[in-house]
Amino acid sequence: MVSSDQRRRQLAREKFARQQERREAARRKGKRRNAIIAASLVVVLAASGGAVAAGAFSGDDGKSNTDAADKPSASPSVKDPCGKPAPGKVEKMSFKKEPKLTIDKSADYSMKLATTCGDIDIDLKAAAAPHTVNSFDFLVNKGYLNHTKCHRLTNQGIYVLQCGDPTGTGTGTPGYKIPDENLKDKSLKDNVYPAGTVAMANQYNPQDGKGRDTGGSQFFLVYKDSQLPPDYTPFGTVSESGMKVLKKIADAGATPPDPTTGNTAPNATVVIDEATVEKS
Repeated sequence: MVSSDQRRRQLAREKFARQQERREAARRKGKRRNAIIAASLVVVLAASGGAVAAGAFSGDDGKSNTDAADKPSASPSVKDPCGKPAPGKVEKMSFKKEPKLTIDKSADYSMKLATTCGDIDIDLKAAAAPHTVNSFDFLVNKGYLNHTKCHRLTNQGIYVLQCGDPTGTGTGTPGYKIPDENLKDKSLKDNVYPAGTVAMANQYNPQDGKGRDTGGSQFFLVYKDSQLPPDYTPFGTVSESGMKVLKKIADAGATPPDPTTGNTAPNATVVIDEATVEKS
């Protein structure tokens, strides 16, 4: 016959087992939810990075490109931590093909984004991603990034600030595409792009394997370790002082998704007043 004390211990064990089962079920559910969120963000990132509107810079429909300096992005309820954009407008540019490879792959290159929120210095990986670095050297020297707005900030699942689109919509392109590079970079461990990584957006769809080699001018800066498959060319690393600028931008938060583009814009007014590339 089972004593009352034994019965109490049995009931306690059964209760503990049920609690463990519920915790494990909740953990699995949360893991699935996070995976779904991350996957959806990857799709948005890929869609935003390519030439969705291939003719965005060709022809003249009587309308100018979105002027990043004219439209502050901060919500009235959020204090904008950044300054006013410098005078000037985005220049319309389109190029028929990728520029000729002219950089010295054995040299060191850096890119400076002088933004309304502070300078973001980036060490470029010329040897590992020569086509990408060469493209930015070309575009920056043309003034392509000047006065452009960083149009997207994500703070769920992945943590990135996306820039490089003169239209400010996520559909802009320089008119040409560059190949994917450096996808086996040693810094990309366990499908994580570490904080400080600068990488290319593109149109790659992992579900059907289509969209490789579709980088253009859009890139993203990772301000916190982000779970992403190694499908996006890592071509630079943000300096310590630049990371402080990114943190300031991220701390201001993001807007609700735009009903047209799906983008969540930074509340901060992040405009690249001037971009420069230097060889050292």
